[in-house]
Amino acid sequence: MRTNLKKILIVEDDHNFGNILKDYLTLNNYDVVLASNGKDGYEKFFTDDFDLCILDVMMPYKDGFTLAKEIREKDDNSPIIFLTAKTLKEDVLRGFKTGADDYLTKPFDSEVLLAKIKAILKRNSLIEIPEVEEFLFEIGEFKFNSKLRILSYKSNDPVKLSPKESQLLRLLILYKNDLLTRNIALNKIWRDQSYFTSRSMDVYIAKLRKLLERDQNIEILNVHGEGFRLTVN
Repeated sequence: MRTNLKKILIVEDDHNFGNILKDYLTLNNYDVVLASNGKDGYEKFFTDDFDLCILDVMMPYKDGFTLAKEIREKDDNSPIIFLTAKTLKEDVLRGFKTGADDYLTKPFDSEVLLAKIKAILKRNSLIEIPEVEEFLFEIGEFKFNSKLRILSYKSNDPVKLSPKESQLLRLLILYKNDLLTRNIALNKIWRDQSYFTSRSMDVYIAKLRKLLERDQNIEILNVHGEGFRLTVN
């Protein structure tokens, strides 16, 4: 039975560190479940409901990136924070491409992790961008239903977008041929303007570009230092 406490899954193969982290978050009023490796984490996630997942990157049996991908296949909205001993840019970007909400490099200040958890959970509890009357859009050869998050191209099979992909595409359409600033998008969708959130948004922009590239009349342009413009010729 679910309690009123937010439930967090920690997947960490370092037994001592994992237990210290679990005890710390438990003391701060979270319901915490600890898994010792990626395989164990997979089983626990798929047999319970969690409000947030904290995943170590380097683990036996199943690494954090693989586990995050599987979590995203089940739940597009469950927040994920990666913990890693690596500081390579490639690993950070890979984490966000996998769907991470944030990233911490070991060793880190436990109070920083706690602040990130609180910010992410608060952001997720806020009401999503309210739908105006208009939710059916046509952009070039595409049709987009922002309520159902369905993007269709001609007679091809429709694509189901993730919540953030859908919100971002909807904003771009509402600002079509005009500038959608980074600040507006980050505030409305992520409610955060940190460096890592901004990089995460860039990943979503790249995904939308890939989806829309079938229509050569559609472009998502970078406006250096400002934001993006969706143009339809």
